[in-house]
Amino acid sequence: MTSVNMSKKGFVPLNQDEIKRLKSFLSELETPTTVTTSLAYSGKTNGIQGDLRSGEVEKPDVESVEEEKAKTGVTYNIVFVTSEAAPYSKTGGLADVCGSLPIALAGRGHRVMVISPRYVHGTAADSKFSKAVDLGSPVSVFCFGGAQEVGFYHEYREGVDWVFVDHPSFHRPGNPYGDKHGTFKDNQFRFTLLSHAACEAPLVLPLGGYTYGEKCLFLVNDWHASLVSVLLAAKYRPYGVYKDARSILVIHNIAHQGVEPAITYSNLGLPQDWYGALGWVFPTWARTHALDTGEAVNFLKGAIVTSDRIVTVSKGYSWEITTNEGGFGLHEILRDRKSILSGITNGIDVTEWDPSSDEHIASNYSADDLSGKVKCKIALQKELGLPVRPDCPMIGFVGRLDYQKGIDLIRQAIPELMKDDVQFVMLGSGNPVYEDWMRATESIYKDKFRGWVGFNVPVSHRITAGCDILLMPSTFEPCGLNQLYAMRYGTIPVVHETGGLRDTVQTFNPFAAGSNAEGCNAEGTGWTFTPLTKESMLVALGYAIQTFNEHKSSWEGLMKRGMTRDYTWENAATQYEQIIKWAFMDPPYC
Repeated sequence: MTSVNMSKKGFVPLNQDEIKRLKSFLSELETPTTVTTSLAYSGKTNGIQGDLRSGEVEKPDVESVEEEKAKTGVTYNIVFVTSEAAPYSKTGGLADVCGSLPIALAGRGHRVMVISPRYVHGTAADSKFSKAVDLGSPVSVFCFGGAQEVGFYHEYREGVDWVFVDHPSFHRPGNPYGDKHGTFKDNQFRFTLLSHAACEAPLVLPLGGYTYGEKCLFLVNDWHASLVSVLLAAKYRPYGVYKDARSILVIHNIAHQGVEPAITYSNLGLPQDWYGALGWVFPTWARTHALDTGEAVNFLKGAIVTSDRIVTVSKGYSWEITTNEGGFGLHEILRDRKSILSGITNGIDVTEWDPSSDEHIASNYSADDLSGKVKCKIALQKELGLPVRPDCPMIGFVGRLDYQKGIDLIRQAIPELMKDDVQFVMLGSGNPVYEDWMRATESIYKDKFRGWVGFNVPVSHRITAGCDILLMPSTFEPCGLNQLYAMRYGTIPVVHETGGLRDTVQTFNPFAAGSNAEGCNAEGTGWTFTPLTKESMLVALGYAIQTFNEHKSSWEGLMKRGMTRDYTWENAATQYEQIIKWAFMDPPYC
């Protein structure tokens, strides 16, 4: 152990009891925690699986062999750092990833911690943290001109250590990032605290009796956690700490980068000579006035240039962010690091989104028995007050009402689309202009259009199950989840060919090799369109409507192919394991 005094750098040393427990744990590591003998070699499987929480050793019985196969041979200490994690806090897909992927990785034998803020909004949602226990281990981190004390709460659930950083700045009404008055002005301070606390947690929190230690893999998510990668390189490794750790940046939406004025760099608790890692200059056209030099600090850029690997939430998006159009100013830096840039499509919660057991829908069904889907359609038509017509194609949209989701395209296309024999249902909230348009459109097309302003989880399930077609004309979509939910429910997606939508939806091809006149053995799970125009979208919808009306066997094939696709988190976890393995093959990038 190093003799360097770290207290002035934000470190809290272990006491003598913790040092003894750590030494005992390290001696136990001389015996592998998981040993598996190949069936082909010995004719049997012997397993030794250590439980870090109890110290017990158990031998798997015959029934546990299949479970053991699902676990990886090499295990890691993995630390997720995120601004939100379902079910504790959620505003979008980031929370779904950080609420599900850790559980999948823990299920494969890794030791996993998730670090996020302990938000207190003064609402019923605060009860989601009720089982988290105060660890009584506050630490002082040095940033914004002094020592900031943060606490830690902990809950062990589904094999994962859920750690919540506690500080008064996380206790306020609203959502994690803002309230009805707009974005919080101190978000840089709040998420700087999160990053500093996340770097301290593996060193000082004896979860299950032992700390995670220095040999960790940090998965830092979006700009809110990006400072972690910079801190590892600039604050810790120069003192011999975290020299064996690695960091992977996961970009969920590159449009949000954590950009603040350059003068705020001195608040971040970083050495002055590391300014270049975060330094950023806005192009001339983006500056506010003639004397504006455009100088800023960019948290996401800092992680891009210091992380060991970079992952996006789909393969298509990993390419798009290296283009002028999709990189939001960071494309050139990302091109320089494209050799370590990968894309992994998000999974979905196949327990919550399962048409065979969904409690929110009128009738359960599966790929083997599709009879319940038409019952869901009839129930939805009744609920929304639309004419009950099982043979009429029903198109659905579920999502935020903003420009990114392609609402302008839908507005342009509705007058022409309503001339066809279709019904259209929309669920969402957002821009008041779009909300008012939905209400007005419903009053014009009373028998064909319904707009539900707001968001309701049970209704989103019923729309996904009851509609025949799901429309997603997003301008850009890093991954997208609704198209995955739709395919699992036998609802055919029609999507703009971008990002994760391009990766996950394969255009229907009735003339694929081996297909017959009825479309058996055809390929595809939906339709994609490009360019992003009203005309190309209507053409794709036209193909879908025609297939629904005239080629029932082909439509059933589309449904079944989508319903049997594997978009589980287990599939995504195996791909993340490969990225983690690559990260440890090389020395730290910085």
